[in-house]
Amino acid sequence: MGEELCDIIMALKITEECINCDVCEPECPNEAIYQGDEIYEIDPNRCTECIGHFDEPQCRQVCPVDCIPVDIVETKDVLMERYERLQKEIDKK
Repeated sequence: MGEELCDIIMALKITEECINCDVCEPECPNEAIYQGDEIYEIDPNRCTECIGHFDEPQCRQVCPVDCIPVDIVETKDVLMERYERLQKEIDKK
């Protein structure tokens, strides 16, 4: 079952309190964080909340202004499915 951008409910989002410090982007193992027009943003198709890599979201751990709240709790099954899909994409490269 493939995910479409409009079908994904994203738990992690970067809020407008972001100070563009760039500490979160290199910490993301899925390369889900990128510089948006004004602040950093999270690609919901790539974010697994670090499931499959770490016990906790690394972006939240390093953020100095705490601008990455958990808005919605996604199930570990959904996150693991996304992680596995991303790993398959990497393996194809």
